Amino acid sequence: MTVHFIGAGPGAADLITIRGRDLIASCPVCLYAGSLVPEALLSHCPDDARIVNTARMSLDEIIAEIETAHVAGHDIARLHSGDLSVWSAMGEQLRRLRALDIPYDVTPGVPSFAAAAAALNAELTLPGVVQSVILTRTSGRATAMPDTETLENFARTGATLAIHLSVHVLEKVITELTPHYGPDCPVAVVWRASWPDQRIVKATLSTLQTAIGAEMERTALILVGHALGAEDFGESRLYAEDYDRRFRPTGQNPRFPETAE
Repeated sequence: MTVHFIGAGPGAADLITIRGRDLIASCPVCLYAGSLVPEALLSHCPDDARIVNTARMSLDEIIAEIETAHVAGHDIARLHSGDLSVWSAMGEQLRRLRALDIPYDVTPGVPSFAAAAAALNAELTLPGVVQSVILTRTSGRATAMPDTETLENFARTGATLAIHLSVHVLEKVITELTPHYGPDCPVAVVWRASWPDQRIVKATLSTLQTAIGAEMERTALILVGHALGAEDFGESRLYAEDYDRRFRPTGQNPRFPETAE
């Protein structure tokens, strides 16, 4: 018996890995975060599967469901939205399972920031502009931010910021970022990335508040940085004609002569 933690993607039912889909289809029990995981993914469950929406359950109740399945010898598909490596509340579940000696594994999913960037047709790291992306959020009731992890500190790097769970404090975000990025810095807010009702607002830090108005729901991602919509950037050396690569040796003395034949 194994608990399969599966990243169910940002919203679109087909943005799930083949491995994740096949694991869902193989498990007689499925626990899913119903507030964020699309119900269409449940169509992959076996016809007679026990399907449990954990949206209203406490951690103790979730673990009790897992223990019951474990005793019965039933594999579990545990679905979380996006990817499990950030803000998934998976860590506390794994700690409980280790204490109970219940086996588990993890299958990654498509994170919301990647889905939002795709919706914008944007590369978040452009040569000569920015080469780092910071995934962050502001403090909330469920989890406070460490003192050193502030928007101002991250803004000093000039990296592209993917700010989660923060559209409800948009004024604070704009105020803290503007001194570092400038009022004309491009911004995009993507609601429910990849869902059928996805919405996008593109603006600058100085115009974002007006552009959004009162339409501020919590299921939104804020992307900030000079890579958004940029055209004045260099080209990567990766595909340059004279760039010596392992799979495309160039010049009289290539770095990888053994592949030159």
